[in-house]
Amino acid sequence: MEITGRVWCFGDDVNTDLIQPMHTVFKPVEEQHRYVFEANRPGWVNLVEPGDVIVAGRNFGTGSSRPAAKLLVDLRIGALVCDSINWLFFRNCVNFALPALSCHGVARMFAEGQTARIDVGTGSVQNLETGSRVSGQPWTAELLDILRAGGLLEQLARDGLLVGRGTDE
Repeated sequence: MEITGRVWCFGDDVNTDLIQPMHTVFKPVEEQHRYVFEANRPGWVNLVEPGDVIVAGRNFGTGSSRPAAKLLVDLRIGALVCDSINWLFFRNCVNFALPALSCHGVARMFAEGQTARIDVGTGSVQNLETGSRVSGQPWTAELLDILRAGGLLEQLARDGLLVGRGTDE
């Protein structure tokens, strides 16, 4: 699966509290995305466009298990590529169908506003302005199936594994 989009650059150690501030957790779900990155990038949610790509450094998504990846999906982020992604945050990306790759050295490859091409099936990332490329761990067939289904719950519903959702039970 290939994604092409405009890049937004973030640094190292972007934690879940920066993505989804604690004061938003109990707000209605439809309001929570308004506060994404408000502490370190005020107004960013008003600038980001569907299909844009987040490029970041080490340890993206560290912190709590709150589903901050869902807010990035709500903002229609096309993909996330980082030098490294916290394992729990990565799993939330999979569960909510946000293409995410860890690729050592990717943060140095991009300036904000450049265009990235990401293929999670092959693990490749390319800067379309400079031609630079880097590779990370490609997604397995099982993870790609979850992504194509629109997330884990959608996959389970599609496969008839959720009672009362997508079934007659």
